[in-house]
Amino acid sequence: MPNLRNYKAIIIGAGPAGLFAAIRLAQARRPPHIPSPAESLRSDEGQSIQATAGVESGILVLERKEKPARKLLISGSGQCNLTHSGPIPDFLAHYGGGEKARSAARFLKPALYGFDNRALLDWFGTRGIGFETGENGKVFPIDRRASSILKTLQDEARRTAVHIETKSRVSAVSLGPGGFSVHVEGRKSPYRAARVLIATGGASYPRTGSSGDGYALAASLGHRVVPPRPALAPVFIRDFALKSLAGLSFRDAGLAVLRDGKRILTKRGDLLITQEGLSGPLILDSSRHIEPNDTLELAFLPENPDAFRNRLDAELQAKPRRLVRLCLSELGLTKNMAELFCELANIPRETTAATLARAGREALCRLACAQQFQVSSLGSFDMAMVTAGGVDLAQINPGTMESRLVPGLFFAGEVLDMDGDTGGYNLQAAFSTGALAASGMDQSILY
Repeated sequence: MPNLRNYKAIIIGAGPAGLFAAIRLAQARRPPHIPSPAESLRSDEGQSIQATAGVESGILVLERKEKPARKLLISGSGQCNLTHSGPIPDFLAHYGGGEKARSAARFLKPALYGFDNRALLDWFGTRGIGFETGENGKVFPIDRRASSILKTLQDEARRTAVHIETKSRVSAVSLGPGGFSVHVEGRKSPYRAARVLIATGGASYPRTGSSGDGYALAASLGHRVVPPRPALAPVFIRDFALKSLAGLSFRDAGLAVLRDGKRILTKRGDLLITQEGLSGPLILDSSRHIEPNDTLELAFLPENPDAFRNRLDAELQAKPRRLVRLCLSELGLTKNMAELFCELANIPRETTAATLARAGREALCRLACAQQFQVSSLGSFDMAMVTAGGVDLAQINPGTMESRLVPGLFFAGEVLDMDGDTGGYNLQAAFSTGALAASGMDQSILY
């Protein structure tokens, strides 16, 4: 095979955004080609490639790890929550990022409307993948296997003659008169291309290959990078009093985030108590707004404090001889939680409803509906599902995903300063921005 290093487009990163962009661009560039077994080779440097077919497509994907899309395989605990079933207008409220309120939503609007959740499901559906909608609108492949989604992407990459090289970490990208030069560690000469897409992902789960390389590449080409930080991360609590309740979950719990005496966020959702703090969708989706030393105020029941106080008073008055901890169990608290709350309120175990003082009642109301915790830290990138921060959205054209600073340079996926809630929003953004970047590259390649 000749050592050809000139490509029409190079995609850096073989995650969902990068693979999908490569496939869509290949589909737009030429009729599909089905490579024969003889076209599947291994290079003398150990990287997996599609040889003749790859040269024909003119599209190269460079992946630093041994296999593509390793993070995809662990998404949704391996079940792959691909997207959400809700209408696209509702999607826009589920993204953070950008310097101003709803910046990420405005930025993502062209991508999400251009390739929405229905289009994504149709694309995989025509390739044999069925889907089902689970609780809260989460959409999964019927077999609940992320590997099925990845296999479909890999099969389509082969079918469209996309050239993929693994174990190929990009160390630098430079722009000269003849286009881009893409330097790969261990190679003497660079690859060259008319267009480059950076789709390297964020910095979460670095063991999967999301090491933040794309940030350095973007910065070297003059782009501002909003400091990356963990998102969709658990929260650790200082002197956590609820350790004994680890594993207990609550539906429709309430959260308020307090900082310097000001309430900066209120939200409701499902909550999980852990050994060292708090997790579950409510906390994960809010973590982009939470900082160490913030105060979190939690309502464990789906009602306001006055409503709970009225129910508590009615229960205590109706059963004056009943133990307080047993009365609490009648109000939606588990046995262990009721006993712990009595302990935290300094109410002896054998206290009856008739003997409970008003101060004890108020303490129980605060514990159930306005209990406060101080944040010690958030989960690291090893624990976070996604990354907040990334390439500044103001420097990217939202209609094409092309850099406003460097013509011919495109971005897609989590490398950008955007992060979605749990529920399929991040993968949808990856596929949608990948599709839009492919369209932008296709329109800008002249030949």
